[in-house]
Amino acid sequence: FVLFIVINRVIVRPLTFTAWCNSHLRKAGTQIENIEEDFRDGLKLMLLLEVISGERLAKPERGKMRVHKISNVNKALNFIASKGVKLVSIGAEEIVDGNAKMTLGMIWTIILRFAIQDISVEETSAKEGLLLWCQRKTAPYKNVNIQNFHISWKDGLGFCALIHRHRPELIDYGKLRKDDPMTNLNTAFDVAEKYLDIPKMLDAEDIVGTARPDEKAIMTYVSSFYHAFSGAQKAETAANRICKVLAVNQENEQLMEDYEKLASDLLEWIRRTIPWLENRVPESTMQAMQQKLEDFRDYRRQHKPPKVQEKCQLEINFNTLQTKLRLSNRPAFMPSEGKMVSDISNAWGALEGAEKGYEEWLLNEIRRLERLDHLAEKFRQKAAIHEAWTEGKEAMLTQKDYETASLSEIKALLKKHEAFESDLAAHQDRVEQIAAIAQELNELEYYDSPSVNARCQKICDQWDALGALTQKRSEALQRTEKLLETIDQLYLEFAKRAAPFNNWMEGAMEDLQDTFIVHTIEEIQGLSTAHEQFKATLPEADKERQAILGIHNEIAKIVQTYHVNMAGTNPYTTINPTEINAKWDKVRQLVPQRDQALIEEHARQQNNERLRRQFANQANVIGPWIQTKMEEIGRISIEMHGTLEDQLTHLRQYEKSIVNYKPKIDQLEGDHQQIQEALIFDNKHTNYTMEHIRVGWEQLLTTIARTINEIENQILTRDAKGISQEQLNEFRASFNHFDRDHSGTLGAEEFKACLISLGFDIGNDAQKRTGLMDGEDFRTCLISMGYNMGEAEFARIMSIVDPNRLGVVTFQAFIDFMSRETADTDTADQVMASFKVLAGDKNYILAEELRRELPPDQAEYCISRMAPYTGPDAVPGALDYMSFSTALYGESDL
Repeated sequence: FVLFIVINRVIVRPLTFTAWCNSHLRKAGTQIENIEEDFRDGLKLMLLLEVISGERLAKPERGKMRVHKISNVNKALNFIASKGVKLVSIGAEEIVDGNAKMTLGMIWTIILRFAIQDISVEETSAKEGLLLWCQRKTAPYKNVNIQNFHISWKDGLGFCALIHRHRPELIDYGKLRKDDPMTNLNTAFDVAEKYLDIPKMLDAEDIVGTARPDEKAIMTYVSSFYHAFSGAQKAETAANRICKVLAVNQENEQLMEDYEKLASDLLEWIRRTIPWLENRVPESTMQAMQQKLEDFRDYRRQHKPPKVQEKCQLEINFNTLQTKLRLSNRPAFMPSEGKMVSDISNAWGALEGAEKGYEEWLLNEIRRLERLDHLAEKFRQKAAIHEAWTEGKEAMLTQKDYETASLSEIKALLKKHEAFESDLAAHQDRVEQIAAIAQELNELEYYDSPSVNARCQKICDQWDALGALTQKRSEALQRTEKLLETIDQLYLEFAKRAAPFNNWMEGAMEDLQDTFIVHTIEEIQGLSTAHEQFKATLPEADKERQAILGIHNEIAKIVQTYHVNMAGTNPYTTINPTEINAKWDKVRQLVPQRDQALIEEHARQQNNERLRRQFANQANVIGPWIQTKMEEIGRISIEMHGTLEDQLTHLRQYEKSIVNYKPKIDQLEGDHQQIQEALIFDNKHTNYTMEHIRVGWEQLLTTIARTINEIENQILTRDAKGISQEQLNEFRASFNHFDRDHSGTLGAEEFKACLISLGFDIGNDAQKRTGLMDGEDFRTCLISMGYNMGEAEFARIMSIVDPNRLGVVTFQAFIDFMSRETADTDTADQVMASFKVLAGDKNYILAEELRRELPPDQAEYCISRMAPYTGPDAVPGALDYMSFSTALYGESDL
């Protein structure tokens, strides 16, 4: 602190300096009347310095001689010089001789050093600091504009504003007028002297009557106001600090409550949803299973996407809260048991585990039910055909017609029975098919298996009965076979040819009416080819029909010619030409119906193929697009182009473009639904399934949201810790350099190497372990580091940046660590000191003091949480602000 004083230019008022000196000397029980006379012996000058400095000076000389006076003044001047003041052209002789200008210059030097020098607001100089303090205190008052220490004070409103700002009850500021400076100045001077113990250092007439009032006199007087109100200033500063700390705590507590609620709601939804997804009990009907599939589609389209966003938002809120807690030097947030982010992730994993395979199970069940319905229909058709064939057969086999028949009739009955046995054997395959279908329906757990089994059992029992009756009738006919001599060969030939032809027609009708199920164009083309081959055999079959009918005509001709008493019937078969023609017509009628069914199925398969290609064309574009965007986001998150705000703007624009892509995903969902409704189960045109696209899309949305949140947290960290953009760029560049696999994390050794590159020394053997630095690079690093840590210290740092011991360090954890190394934060001791100011240096504080100094909500916040003070100096209602302050920073419990 160097002060150059040009004595010839010192123009100050003795009244001001005399009053200032007396304001301090009266504490020692003395006063002065004339500065240059009363300070000549140096005794009151030394006493003044002791009062204002609070220190003891050297013992004064009590003699009356000039040498004693010079000695005392020199002791005073030496003390002033010891406080960093360089006195120029001021000597003890001038003071002892009563040189007024030198004496006043010395007093101004003392005022500057002990009354003004320590006034500094926002690291300004003393004069600038005092001026800034005045400007801030008078800013709300009209007609007051403090720009200097001379003419800005002439109207007296500045002095009145300072008093009213701190003691509004002393002055009615609203009644003051700018055009009445004398009243304003005298009011301020009188009130200051009477109520604030500030002596009247200025004369109102001199100020009003001077074009430019004396700057040093006004500075001296204004500094007295500053010191008079310094206690209020300290209390205001302390209250502001406490308000800031409490606001942070209140905001953090609200964020914690929001997290707990959101976590509880999400976990409850997962708890309700998992049992539904794990319920793999199949329904008995196709309609019920299709409803299950539709419910699952609604879940994927409507219910799950908002929960994906909630989970992502929950993680973002948790990370933001932890960042705010770290930045405010608070302990990390520990959610309630079972509500950690890891618990949410585990529960979500369980949800996706339950969800995995559910859709495939539904489709397989639908396919199984479709197969069951097909088999059941096939069973009913074959059973109906068989039952129609067996109708009346038991009655026929039990009749005794052979007992009264003629020999020719007996022979006819025997042949007819042989034909029936052949027909019976031909129907053996159908019965076995019916039993096999029933068995398959049982194995596939068909819901109507009891009725199928009952019908199948009835058919089998009837079949066994027919076999026994056939054997019994055959034996009876064989016993009478010797009585038979002749048989009509033509009837026999008709029967022999008609029976297989009839079987062929029945088989053809059965095949033409047989239901089919296909899933590809190739399969329907195979059925169409087989049908065309069948149609190619119809001409030959028609020739056989004509031949069989020709045999019948020949029989009729013989009967008519020889008058054979055959009653016009064929004794060897029940098949007649009318039945053959009717069945032939039925076959011809079923052929075009089969044609139409195959054509319609072919069209359906073509449509299915179109749906496959339509889905594949979009999926083959969307799938790579999602992968590309994931890679681009990864590059954005590690590149450094522009400021963090630029990166944030870029990412939000990028997020908007991604969200705008959602209609394509929805369109693909629509195509996927059409495919499922068409019961299409495979697609050879693409390797992407809708599940792949859904998972990729959800990961893309989550990744961009997390990346944006990471940048927001970096901005929050930068602003709160005062980290420059250049520092952040340096941190990002170092992190990216050692993140060689672009995973967004560093392993322990990579993290150690990264710290070395930023000036952290790991120990002399670090370079040998990491292999990352050679001699000169390592020496350069050691020179730049200024920070020394061994393995134990590195282990401690790893426990901070990797609390879950995963073996990797994320960029956010890295930034948090570096910000703690490069920035300061509020501490519990600072908050405790602020409360001590509000409490008037007591070890406790009272509720009324908190309500007086703090805003209502924050005062009540403190009162409700502070424990009663139990010290020996406690009074009723005393509150313990010390334990409360440590609890704010996690050092004790609230």
